[in-house]
Amino acid sequence: MKHCSNHPAEADEVTDPDFVALGLGGTNMMAMLWTVAMGRRAIGVEMRGDPFLGVHWNLRVDLFHQLGLIDRMMLDQYGEAGVPHHKDGTVFRLAERFYSTNTASGDVTPDEVIDRYDRDLHLVGTIEHVEFIDDRWRDGRPHRVVTVLDPPPVPCAPEPEAIRTDLRDVLDGPSTFQAEAASILRLLRRYLEAIAEMDLAAGLTPPRVKLFTQHRLVEGEGDGFVRQPDGRYRIRIMELQEFDFKGRFVRMPMPGREAIDLGVPELFVIAEGFDCADAAKLGFEQRDVSVDHQDGRGPVVAQADFVAGLLEILIDGRLRRRISSQFDADGREYWVRQIAVGHENDPEVGWILVQVPDFKSFDPIAEGLVPTGTDLQSAEYYGAYQHMLYEFYIEQAAEVLGIDQSALRRVQMAYGPKLFSLIERMGEDALVASNGVVAGDSFGNGHFLTSGGAMTGMIGHSSRILRYWQARNLGITPEAAIRDLADSIRQDTNAWLEVSASEYSNAVPINFGAERIEAIVAASGYPTGVHDTRIEAARRHRHALLPLDASDWRRPIFRNGMVMTDPLPELSTHL
Repeated sequence: MKHCSNHPAEADEVTDPDFVALGLGGTNMMAMLWTVAMGRRAIGVEMRGDPFLGVHWNLRVDLFHQLGLIDRMMLDQYGEAGVPHHKDGTVFRLAERFYSTNTASGDVTPDEVIDRYDRDLHLVGTIEHVEFIDDRWRDGRPHRVVTVLDPPPVPCAPEPEAIRTDLRDVLDGPSTFQAEAASILRLLRRYLEAIAEMDLAAGLTPPRVKLFTQHRLVEGEGDGFVRQPDGRYRIRIMELQEFDFKGRFVRMPMPGREAIDLGVPELFVIAEGFDCADAAKLGFEQRDVSVDHQDGRGPVVAQADFVAGLLEILIDGRLRRRISSQFDADGREYWVRQIAVGHENDPEVGWILVQVPDFKSFDPIAEGLVPTGTDLQSAEYYGAYQHMLYEFYIEQAAEVLGIDQSALRRVQMAYGPKLFSLIERMGEDALVASNGVVAGDSFGNGHFLTSGGAMTGMIGHSSRILRYWQARNLGITPEAAIRDLADSIRQDTNAWLEVSASEYSNAVPINFGAERIEAIVAASGYPTGVHDTRIEAARRHRHALLPLDASDWRRPIFRNGMVMTDPLPELSTHL
């Protein structure tokens, strides 16, 4: 499958489209697919080129069902001749490349699976092992309870009628699949590219899909968004060049290229990730979300700090969660969480995320690793900081994996350890223009441990775009349809925040499903209402928190070592 051209000369083919997606993450690419499946025209704008996000997602089954529905709608709308095909002449079906009983899970190269060069594999792995370890102290002594749960059933084929309409049920239910984020994003991107290439080859004007993948809004107030007399906005974009400038990725306007006028779309969606500058141009802002843990302190900011890393170890099709006790210098207890995520039959995927207790600072001076007065910008200070971070990470990862630290140090590390802070934030109203809304993480973000953000955007927000076009086909006015769309985006994000609130204090994890949570509670003896009363975001004294940088995936730094292909050891019920 060839990649579509992005030359500005083709811009006149797409003036005044039905839909413009600003940002081509999962939310907006699914929104584009729903739009095209409804017989509308869509433009996508992205400045980062091909998808490259390397994290692994825990995927709810509803996404599989939605892909199957898109496949069906595309065939119903355009017939077999009007949908993408593979090189061998077979119909390109999204759901089939995602998962099929005729193929297997394993170490995938996404494009080889997507274009059927590799006919043996599909993109996702199924979750075969669901485990919860409770290592919190009891009565002043170490204590362990291990709960092994039945894995969720895997459907043999997509069942569109099984798509849940309440996002809270989706998020609070168990994950069924696991996959590299970039694999799923490339699947969506390649399908959209295939539609664009079909239309270009057929001379269809205007095309159903047009992608600008190294572009962004024209910079300068009023230049990218041009307000019209009726309150709608015209959108103008510019082509970018990307290069490494002194160790940093820099994007600058492409010399000699003029701005591209996309016209006035009926609907545009801004979904460009957390802290979105383009949404801010239209007056949008997020505010911290507070959570009341019912501990007498009232609402506090929902915040947690984690260290993430990718180890090349066979975790397999497994979702393992652990909660444990950590103690500060005064003996006060803190509950912290760890999660291990793998990929079925792939020994190079071992995502481990570990929570940092509030009292831990990673300050080399405070820990006596460097002298007082050491320059905080020096290599000596930073090296000591990295040493502390790695030691803490290996210690905690070894606990959740059940592997000796000495063995784990020999394992190759493809990413991290990276320290980052999560703070829940959300906007007041998704409606930012009479023809535009904010969605995905750009509108609001909750806890990420079970891929709630990706699922909220891809399953929830994007399906609201489908409902928008259905409403328009029924004669609902654009004003009424977009108002409902904005309210629905807020409703979905609220569901995510409500479901994920317990991750900051409750012992029982989300995303295991109600029946599984009941089994965990019965085994551990802790009721769901028990809270960790010592979480206090306002008293954090971490010296420096380094956020996850998406550009890291373009220039990974490896810790050399072995790929551990042995299965994880059996979980011990004793500490």
